Amino acid sequence: MYASVTDRGYEGSGGVSGPILIPKRFVWPYGGRRVFLSGSFTRWAEHIPMSPMEGCPSVFQVVCSLMPGYHQYKFNVDGEWRHDEQQPFATGNYGVVNTIYLVREPDVLPAILSAETPSRSHMEVDNNVFGHAEANPRMSESDLEVSRHRISVFLSTHTAYELLPESGKVIALDINLPVKQAFHVLYEQDVPMAPLWDYCKSQFVGVLSAMDFILILKELGNHGSNLTEEQLETHTIAAWKEGKLKQHRALDNNEGSNPPSFVHAGPHECLKDVALKVLQNNVSTVPIIHSSSEDGSFPQLLHLASLSGILKCICRHFKHSAGSLPILQLPIGSIPLGTWVPKVGDPNGQPLAMLMPNASLGAALTMFVQANVSSIPIVDDNDSLLDIYSRSDITALAKDKAYARISLDEISIHQALLLGQDANSSYGPNNGHRCHMCLRSDSLHRVMERLADPGVRRLVIVEAGSKRVEGIISLRDVFRFLLG
Repeated sequence: MYASVTDRGYEGSGGVSGPILIPKRFVWPYGGRRVFLSGSFTRWAEHIPMSPMEGCPSVFQVVCSLMPGYHQYKFNVDGEWRHDEQQPFATGNYGVVNTIYLVREPDVLPAILSAETPSRSHMEVDNNVFGHAEANPRMSESDLEVSRHRISVFLSTHTAYELLPESGKVIALDINLPVKQAFHVLYEQDVPMAPLWDYCKSQFVGVLSAMDFILILKELGNHGSNLTEEQLETHTIAAWKEGKLKQHRALDNNEGSNPPSFVHAGPHECLKDVALKVLQNNVSTVPIIHSSSEDGSFPQLLHLASLSGILKCICRHFKHSAGSLPILQLPIGSIPLGTWVPKVGDPNGQPLAMLMPNASLGAALTMFVQANVSSIPIVDDNDSLLDIYSRSDITALAKDKAYARISLDEISIHQALLLGQDANSSYGPNNGHRCHMCLRSDSLHRVMERLADPGVRRLVIVEAGSKRVEGIISLRDVFRFLLG
């Protein structure tokens, strides 16, 4: 927990009773043994001790209540005066100092989150909570700024090493492997993507993802009504990637364009940089690769980092101090998060991508490509959630060589989903393994904890009782909101 300083008299109070004081959190994220804060609000005479953050001893913090106005401050780290170069600073009577300007009294910070409630099943919704929910509280800009800053500090001071499990396995594919075999490997290993290894170059050169399979099936489907095993056998991963690059060059009229760079990260990169690589490059995972040599030779694949793993680190770190992130208590319906069904009469509303179970698999694959979505809610006539079809589900077509005997435009989504399920599994959301739902009244804290589960990549927002789809929240949505 962080130390709090609230009962001190500061410059400018003038002995006036009941002054307006604004809580301000000061952070020194650069390590040290003993760190103190001093500033114009202590007349530079008093040194306020700062406390190391729980679980992160290199980050020191303290909260002070200050009068509105202009303040200067600096840090004393192990007897040496320092300032934070990442924050506003100026040259004053006391050398180079950091500066802040507090303009108004912030909204009252919410109370610390209550203890965790017992977990519910994936499809369970709390009708009582939803029916008696109060009006959505307003999101304070100051709360948002404080929360984003604290999360940014945490992510910037922790590295990808913390994502590595104590034990586990990673799957990589040789780039000369036939597409058909790659199909089977991903299905049997239950992974949606894998890094690609080029033996001749002795390095990783890219990834094969579910989107590649979607594009392959659509392309081969154009050559006839049925996909054949022979067609998939003739396409190696290398041939597919080369053909895909030529197609992009032709569309861009740029014969000299280079292939997309291989997005990866090193184990010493901070979690914030890893998250930004996922977001900015529109990928689902980032391989963590280590090389002991300066030229990058003999690379070792350590882990496949995802936003889910990073979110799990955030939830674990702030588990016992969730009150330091004020926005976590807000219901998701009150913050700009996720994609929602447009309101009636909204001229700018974009329809949420949804399909009925009798729609063709070809229609779903086209929607993945054209709408650039990773999942599609499957609904009934009343838009009530029945199931969800995701990009990764395409690997289920490898089961019993289903890809060799289907037509994309003739097989329905319902039939495609059944291909990947066990004989004893029930279709629809009641099986509790595929559909993960939440209510608009659920707090951001609860949503983050649910999404931190590796098996949960998005939550479908539904209306209590009817399970009518109201929106969808993905891991990307959460990180875009938290990182601003």
